[in-house]
Amino acid sequence: MKTNTRTNPDDRGYFGEFGGRFVPDTLMAPLLELEQAYATAEADPAFWEEYEGLLKNFVGRQTPLQHASRLSAQLGGAKIYLKREDLAHTGAHKINNAIGQILLARRMGKTRIIAETGAGQHGVATATAAAAFGLSCVVYMGADDMARQEMNVFRMRLLGAEVVAVNSGSRTLKDAVSEAMRDWVGNIADTHYLLGSALGPHPYPKMVRDFQAVIGTEARGQFMAAEGRLPDCVVACVGGGSNAIGIFSGFVSDAGVALVGVEAGGTAISPGHHAARFAGGSPGVFQGMRTFILQDKEGQAEPTHSVSAGLDYTGVGPEHAYLHATHRATYANVSDDEAVAAFHLLARLEGIIPALESSHAIAHACKIAPGMKGKTLIINLSGRGDKDIGIIQKYTGDKK
Repeated sequence: MKTNTRTNPDDRGYFGEFGGRFVPDTLMAPLLELEQAYATAEADPAFWEEYEGLLKNFVGRQTPLQHASRLSAQLGGAKIYLKREDLAHTGAHKINNAIGQILLARRMGKTRIIAETGAGQHGVATATAAAAFGLSCVVYMGADDMARQEMNVFRMRLLGAEVVAVNSGSRTLKDAVSEAMRDWVGNIADTHYLLGSALGPHPYPKMVRDFQAVIGTEARGQFMAAEGRLPDCVVACVGGGSNAIGIFSGFVSDAGVALVGVEAGGTAISPGHHAARFAGGSPGVFQGMRTFILQDKEGQAEPTHSVSAGLDYTGVGPEHAYLHATHRATYANVSDDEAVAAFHLLARLEGIIPALESSHAIAHACKIAPGMKGKTLIINLSGRGDKDIGIIQKYTGDKK
């Protein structure tokens, strides 16, 4: 059955004033086709039954909700739980959405899958799902991201995907998105664009959120079983925002549960040195949606920076912009140094090497947990950090 019914956009794809469908005429037809296909699938119990079966038997869900006892003791405040998305097949939450969209693409008769990726986890998940269903796969990746995520590039190619380096612009995630959209325009008959986060033109933000809502559904039930009540706070990192909106969806209707998204503060909150859209950005239109973006006075996208490739993005999913505007969620940011310190801390205290993206959420939780004596907190551990070992080695060396 459908996994989320709490917050939905209006008929035009808007969450309040954010969202919509700002695309050239050539993309309107495939987006309308996708919207109709998803509406049909959404209403079909057989679709969700197959999806949930694959999550169980292929992805390995449910993922655990682990009490981080040593981290909790070290911080001396909140009782901290980790939602272990790092234990899902391929090592991150991205596979939840990839499986859902692959099933949808098959229903639509598409035989070719394209995707964008930053840190590489969405690319790996897409390549994995495409291989499992016998579909061809092309992944666009910024050249700079390819250099810092060489292992994931190899994994994608091992799974049969073609990985295309994007050398335009900042050579990071936003440029990979643009190239994937260009490909889609020229190949709409047989190609599905498997967008990796809860962003872009409608219906992607809602559709991706729905496929990631399994995280929040599970976390809510698991926490109730463990504690007999709801958590006081849920913390998740926010790049495009799919892992965060996934876990937030399980608690968004519960006013007593604080929702905190954590962006990339980089080296400083100044143009070109961070990717904290709510700290240094403003509303605007970017890559098919109206949302908070980093832009200059002329409305041109500013360069971004993060030690984490998966958070290094100019915009944020429109539902996050809505949650910010309505004060249902708050958004913080942590620096590169703080995220790297949290990466080391979790490894040494809990025996878990987290993704650098997730490390941003851990770093912020470390700031707020000491003041939450007697309260509870869930950190969404969106992925594992194998892919980031090289970055950490270089970062540590550079700091010596």
